[in-house]
Amino acid sequence: MPKTKSMKPTKPAPARKAAKPKPAGGKGKMTVTEVMAALEKAGSAQTRKTYARHGAPEPMFGVSFADLKTFVKRIGVDNDLAKALWATGNLDARLLAVKVADPTRMAPADLSRWAREARMPMLQGYVAQLASEGPHSAELARKWSASSDAAESCAVWPLVAQMALRDEASSDLWFEKLLAEIERTIHSAPNCHRDSMNQTLIAIGCRTAGLRKLATAAARRIGKVEVDHGDTSCKTPDAAEYIEKCWAHSKSKGFESPAAHERSREPVRMRC
Repeated sequence: MPKTKSMKPTKPAPARKAAKPKPAGGKGKMTVTEVMAALEKAGSAQTRKTYARHGAPEPMFGVSFADLKTFVKRIGVDNDLAKALWATGNLDARLLAVKVADPTRMAPADLSRWAREARMPMLQGYVAQLASEGPHSAELARKWSASSDAAESCAVWPLVAQMALRDEASSDLWFEKLLAEIERTIHSAPNCHRDSMNQTLIAIGCRTAGLRKLATAAARRIGKVEVDHGDTSCKTPDAAEYIEKCWAHSKSKGFESPAAHERSREPVRMRC
């Protein structure tokens, strides 16, 4: 992503009060050795094939997301365990790590390293979501947007998307400037950026009524976004249509905006 000043917020967003981490499970702490053994037992060849189609690297056991949720309920929040799981390099361990990590205790340097080491779009998105929940989101958005590292510069978009939906402190003007950045560069951006930029465009359009109009207009000018999803059934949504669907759904549920709706729910990394 080109280095521009548009990724810098007009003023640093103040530290936000993060959601209180859930306590650890009631059966006592698990060691990294115990967790790795349990993950290996829960893995399957079919899930490994599915993950591989989505760009997942080895080593991995192939643990389903349903089984990962069981591990999360058992473990709760354990930041030390999360770091130990990440250090194994195993995909399933890293997927679990981003779910049991404590966003309030994750240092910017660790989050940046995790973003660089993710080596899979889905996992990189989870790292960005974790970063968005902690006190360093604005700092990391500035750093990753200016980074020469391809992984960091790609991770900035899912981070901004989550900030658009959850961070009430950041200025709408900052997101407005990012719409111009997306519109100007999305068609010429690398493949991994295009998908994330399109999702960020949608997220910004879901933030406020004013940004809804601006993002929808930008999406229509951008037109169809071509993304190579590889050997998967994933499709690139039409941003303008998707923004309207999100608003209609959230309004039907009694929420002021899709962003307000999202803030009422568990973070994506926990529920998906």
